[in-house]
Amino acid sequence: MITLADLARLHADVSDDLELPVTPVRVTDDVVVGDGAVTLMGVVNLSQDSTYRESVAPSHEAAVRSARTQVSQGAAIVDFGAEASHDGAERADAATQVDRLVPVVKDLAEEMVVSVETYRPEVAEAVLGAGARVINLTGSEEEDDIYPLVARADATVVMCFSPGDNVRDSGEMPEGEEMFPGLVQHFEERLAKAREAGVEKVVVDPGSGFSFDNLTGVDKAQVQTSVLVQSMRLRRLGVPCGHALPHSFDLFEREFRHAEGFFAVWAALGGSHLLRVHEVPRIRAVLGAMEQLEVR
Repeated sequence: MITLADLARLHADVSDDLELPVTPVRVTDDVVVGDGAVTLMGVVNLSQDSTYRESVAPSHEAAVRSARTQVSQGAAIVDFGAEASHDGAERADAATQVDRLVPVVKDLAEEMVVSVETYRPEVAEAVLGAGARVINLTGSEEEDDIYPLVARADATVVMCFSPGDNVRDSGEMPEGEEMFPGLVQHFEERLAKAREAGVEKVVVDPGSGFSFDNLTGVDKAQVQTSVLVQSMRLRRLGVPCGHALPHSFDLFEREFRHAEGFFAVWAALGGSHLLRVHEVPRIRAVLGAMEQLEVR
């Protein structure tokens, strides 16, 4: 059970981290990710095997309609993916991803901030050319080819933690006392490469929403919660921190659609700056309530 004593000890442990400055990321003139209101990123999946069925768009028209709905519900950014990110996902080659993504990006880029989840340079180049403003980078194998494309477009990278070449390869999440030193080292090395390539706008995602070989069931949810509520430990990187919110079936069973609201509370308390969510109106309501209330 999480207690007030636990939170008090955590606050004492991270007080120095809380004072560290973070440079805000200006995605566009109207969307800034940093110390202020939490930015919501909605999700539209163009892959039919995505596990969160409610986010799947079965057609171009459905994808456009879903994105517009999420913006009306409070999403500042909408993230599109053409290949599911779980470890059992069917892989889609670059041509297939481009065919699925580019028409949607072209239709929406002038009316909203479009993000695309990919790890392929060919896809990044095509969607940036079509007007995407964010690359949600879920693989590091070819990131050296992607960073110059992002820099030339003056776009933003959401840099996701992946111990292997790709989040779909699972690998292991550092645990215990090694968790945050391991995450910081991972991102420091990749941030240096991104900066060298000219990328100025980066948000880091420690990957708590992805699959890992060493984490399953409630134990996985425990680690995910620890990462979310200790997001401030990544402030030493100097860039905003974002999360793809978990939706633990092991904890919530048939009520799993309420899971993101639960995890959003811990992410907000931990100082997260960006949340990638499937349940935009629910999360907006939760964060709005937290902003209005205070403990006296």
